[in-house]
Amino acid sequence: MRVGGWGRAVRVLGVVVLLSVAWLQLALPPLPHDPHSALGGGARETPEFDPSLSYHRSPASKFLQTKAQHQTSPVKTILSQEQILEIREQIQLRSGNETVLNEELYGPIQADTIVIAVQVHNRLEYLRHLIVSLAQARDIDSVLLIFSHDYFDEDINQLITTIDFCKVMQIFYPHSLQTHPHSFPGESQGDCPRDTKPEEAAKLKCVGTPDLYKHYREARFTQTKHHWWWKANKIFDDIWILRNHTGLVLFLEEDHYVAEDFLHMLRLLTAAIPRACPKCSLITLGNYLKNYNFQTDGRKVEVTQWVSSKHNMGFAFNHSVWLQIKACSAEFCNHDDYNWDWSLQHVSFSCLEQKLHTLVLRAPRVFHIGECGVHHKKKDCSSRTVLNKVHRALQNGQRTLFPRQLIVVHTPPKKVKKHKGNGGWGDKRDHALCHSFSVSTSPEHSMVNNSFISFIPIINNSSFNGSVVRSVS
Repeated sequence: MRVGGWGRAVRVLGVVVLLSVAWLQLALPPLPHDPHSALGGGARETPEFDPSLSYHRSPASKFLQTKAQHQTSPVKTILSQEQILEIREQIQLRSGNETVLNEELYGPIQADTIVIAVQVHNRLEYLRHLIVSLAQARDIDSVLLIFSHDYFDEDINQLITTIDFCKVMQIFYPHSLQTHPHSFPGESQGDCPRDTKPEEAAKLKCVGTPDLYKHYREARFTQTKHHWWWKANKIFDDIWILRNHTGLVLFLEEDHYVAEDFLHMLRLLTAAIPRACPKCSLITLGNYLKNYNFQTDGRKVEVTQWVSSKHNMGFAFNHSVWLQIKACSAEFCNHDDYNWDWSLQHVSFSCLEQKLHTLVLRAPRVFHIGECGVHHKKKDCSSRTVLNKVHRALQNGQRTLFPRQLIVVHTPPKKVKKHKGNGGWGDKRDHALCHSFSVSTSPEHSMVNNSFISFIPIINNSSFNGSVVRSVS
């Protein structure tokens, strides 16, 4: 080929390469973390891949999909008074409807239907993974799944309306910090700052009652306990379609993840209680063990006293147990601890005729995947690392899932000390609001209106067939 011919060939090849690169840039979607891909340059949600969804071929993968224009839910914005009123109206409207999604597909609620109560704040990414895990569980179409919200978010609401694998219901805690940003139970004008000295509080004439550590209330730490107690009262006593319900209510949170046999294990444990632990009133599917082996522990269950720091994840009880707990509402609502689980343990120690005991799985079927929350703040809130660990554990123990019998391990009882309380719950207004939920969970309830707040004195001084149980010591 002549020299001129080579030159032309090189030039043509260069043009082809440039045109190909330009076409690829136009055809391919922007990278997930490309700051220019978001309208206005703001942060956008990019749901993480769930390792249980091989190649995204599972039908459950749709719950990880999102629209690019949606903002990440945890980014809180300051709401106008008009927006707050609109949210309050929506909550009041939905509270009166008691709409059950998918009831026409899966039939009405029965007396023994398992109810799964999920407490939701605003962590959309974690919630997506929980829903994926629920979607893949066997017999999930038999349950009623109730999402209890203390943050009204359209992205979260939209996600929940796409659930098609079981009956679904939403309830909304009406006294949230979102809807009360400048009044109790949020931070209200005249509240005593956390570290105010009693003598300073008297001079300032600020509102509040110090806790046992002489600190005044911090609204952001009080909501979770209020929400949990409201939710329990709502589900057990105030939802009309559950008025004849006698089955289990399983308590989960938005940053939990379930194994595919969690319902199987729940039924197996329920059937085992009469023989294995007649005094047990709770069932616990999760634990906080750092190391667990499904090969050796997949069928093992321990009989133990219920301890808040060990057994607050994925635990279940029925209406008769609830009646005992509710009768001790004073001990729950007045206990100076902003944690609902430590307050429940206080009820167990100080009020119940018999302390709460539980059957708890050695190899958990409920896992905690949340890296950030009320008690933990990290630079990276990604659940990827924890999800991979959970997925590996379940994959390695695949053959041990869905056991036909349990091995009940009787361990020597350990003395559990009475807990002093973590504080953060000394304000009389919190006590009164908490007590009010045992009377009514309605949004219109007068216990949170201005007349109620002025009433508070300002104090500035200090049915399963394969249940074969084998016991070992």
